[in-house]
Amino acid sequence: MHLFICVLCNILYYKPLNQSLDFSMTTSQLLAYVAVLLFYVSRASCLDTFVAAVYEHAVILPSTTLTPVSREEALALMNRNLDLLEGAITSAAEQGAHIIVTPEDALYGWNFNRESIYPYLEDIPHPQVNWIPCDNPNRFGHTPVQERLSCLAKDNSIYVVANIGDKKPCNASDPQCPHDGRYQYNTDVAFDSQGKLVARYHKQNLFMGEEQFDAPKEAEVVTFNTTFGSFGIFTCFDVLFHDPAVTLVKDFHVDTILFPTAWMNVLPHLSAVEFHSAWAMGMRVNFLASNIHYPSKKMTGSGIYAPNSPRAFHYDMTTQEGKLLLSQLDSHPSHSVAVNWTSYASSIEALSKGNQEFKGTVFFDEFTFVELTGVTGNYTVCQKDLCCHLSYKMSEKRSDEVYALGAFDGLHTVEGRYYLQICTLLKCRTTGLNTCGDSVETASTRFEMFSLSGTFRTQYVFPEVLLSETKLAPGEFQVSTDGRLFNLKPTSGPVLTVTLFGRLYEKDWVSNASSGLTAQARRIVLIAIAPIVYSLSW
Repeated sequence: MHLFICVLCNILYYKPLNQSLDFSMTTSQLLAYVAVLLFYVSRASCLDTFVAAVYEHAVILPSTTLTPVSREEALALMNRNLDLLEGAITSAAEQGAHIIVTPEDALYGWNFNRESIYPYLEDIPHPQVNWIPCDNPNRFGHTPVQERLSCLAKDNSIYVVANIGDKKPCNASDPQCPHDGRYQYNTDVAFDSQGKLVARYHKQNLFMGEEQFDAPKEAEVVTFNTTFGSFGIFTCFDVLFHDPAVTLVKDFHVDTILFPTAWMNVLPHLSAVEFHSAWAMGMRVNFLASNIHYPSKKMTGSGIYAPNSPRAFHYDMTTQEGKLLLSQLDSHPSHSVAVNWTSYASSIEALSKGNQEFKGTVFFDEFTFVELTGVTGNYTVCQKDLCCHLSYKMSEKRSDEVYALGAFDGLHTVEGRYYLQICTLLKCRTTGLNTCGDSVETASTRFEMFSLSGTFRTQYVFPEVLLSETKLAPGEFQVSTDGRLFNLKPTSGPVLTVTLFGRLYEKDWVSNASSGLTAQARRIVLIAIAPIVYSLSW
């Protein structure tokens, strides 16, 4: 401000007294000076790095979720969870964090119906209203949750990202208005360090079992700018789809994704820390993932991921405690040269196919596999248009472990509908080939070398390396511009999987005939996922 006053004084008064003041020239000069001033002030106030925090929250669940409770009872439960979030937010701020992300469903849990979730909802306005709930809590009705979140952000001078429920009335003039006269949205909010509401996002891709919420009519692309970069926000199941997730990075060029989630881990390819870190690398963006901590539902796995490597992550299936993570990130991560995911794989001849191919099921999708029979080898396996090439060297070939190279090119139709192309090196659950693709959490075989590539027909490929006991391998591998995923050093732990997970978004709604789901798997799935459908939502 002092500099601005000096500039004005210089323009208006630094002239000889016998000269008249040329106001047209002064206006032009003023605009030029102000432009220069704003440029330097913005440069001076922008940060090259920032400290990010995510909190894995052990949610306190209500005693009942299918029978409506009073608003007072709903608030009491949410305040108990907010008490825990307050501790994490305060601790993060004391350690220098600029922003903290908290999980989806963190205030009240899951498994509601439309009527039973209603007491937990508030009317959340559009951020354009320029509102600080902490200063004016009753401007938009009774909003105690937003008031408390705003005050937590303001009192601790930190950006706070949280997940709550929004309600919006509608009437018969809207042909899509639900029967109860209101829309109910799974909603992320962000408050800046002054407590102002700066972002509101309604979840687009609802997971099965989220019948208590409505999807917005069109996917919302929500961004906001700070002195430490530009941010985009979406929720949980959204990460598997193009809109709004890919759009935020591809078209809006955000620096960092904020990702509240209630993610249930599914091995071998969709464990939270595994897939979220791969998404950050594949999209070349920072990714702040905050998960619920509820091990009995396989819900754990939070992290702070940079485009080149995980910076901090947490996976804990043994304790019942929450966990706060902090790490420094670049405000504007460098966008490396784009990868041509099919370049290398399309330029080489098929590697050895001497071993017998066999079929195996990975999360209800039928893969084509070939067994890795030696301590070292070069293999190719194909399915439809996708051919996967692997060169590898194990530290030893154990008689009690079997690894396989697999390919899948097809439409996944269980717990969502999305077209995949996947190349994967994975450990089989037992030495029986019929267990290749089953969930497995531990291994004993380390790899001295691996190089995996595939003839992908998409630019959206997410590289995964997962070690025994669901651990990541920061700094141990990279992706070349010609599409090879390879290690930089011998793996620090035994390998569960090395995977290139490709998404063909444009083929999500092709004919069911293209699905890789086997008839047997279709019969099994109704039994296998029934408990999940009724007890868990993403």
